[in-house]
Amino acid sequence: MSALRPIDPRGARILITNDDGVHAPGIRVLEEIAQTLSDDVWTVAPETEQSATSHSLTVRHPLRLRQLGARRHSVDGTPTDSVVVATAKVLADRKPDLVLSGINLGSNLAEDVTYSGTVAAAMEAALLGLPSIALSLNRRGDHDFRWQTPKAHAARVIQQICAAGFAADTLVNVNFPDVEPEDVQGVRVVRQGRRDVQTEIVEGKDPGGRPYVWIGDYMRDEALANDTDLAAIAEGYISVTPLHLDLTARDLMSSLGEAFD
Repeated sequence: MSALRPIDPRGARILITNDDGVHAPGIRVLEEIAQTLSDDVWTVAPETEQSATSHSLTVRHPLRLRQLGARRHSVDGTPTDSVVVATAKVLADRKPDLVLSGINLGSNLAEDVTYSGTVAAAMEAALLGLPSIALSLNRRGDHDFRWQTPKAHAARVIQQICAAGFAADTLVNVNFPDVEPEDVQGVRVVRQGRRDVQTEIVEGKDPGGRPYVWIGDYMRDEALANDTDLAAIAEGYISVTPLHLDLTARDLMSSLGEAFD
């Protein structure tokens, strides 16, 4: 394993981004949290919601960069676009020391990480050699998001991750449970889980009578293994999951090598 690189958030240049858009409530919460850690906080985020865009990069048309405040910008593109534009243009004089992506409206657990624009922004930062953390807030039910929970716990979690250090080509995925701050059971460092259910498909007809299908959410959120992010969140813990950019299936390499000998 590559050497770990600790970071002191105090005095660090922090870049904030997300996939829910620059005007989303979660990014405002994350800005408040980051400003308790550093005086050098910048936001460059998508102009509109980009949920489930994954790691998409805009290459077929130009992007518009708009300044919204002294250290706030929007990009009419994806979360990945936002990180690229932030590092190459907005913060070209000095790259960020830490990238925080979120706080996402809803959890990014298990296979969610393959679809999530929030995680993809942190992934792009890792590709650029920048320490990065994706943060999301779970919600189960129709009540309001409990923003008070990350407000109470996120700064400490970020500080502890930074103190532990980042390895090359890695990012950290953090999820907060849907409980009040005082009901958080603690923090668990866990692996990425895997649901055993399918995505829901909703069928209907539009106002013109034309049929459509709409990809919905997971019908159930099962957490069978207790060492996963799914289980941690279900039990009221904050989940912390390190992710690696290398997707190579190493266990399969030798058998494939033999097949082509």
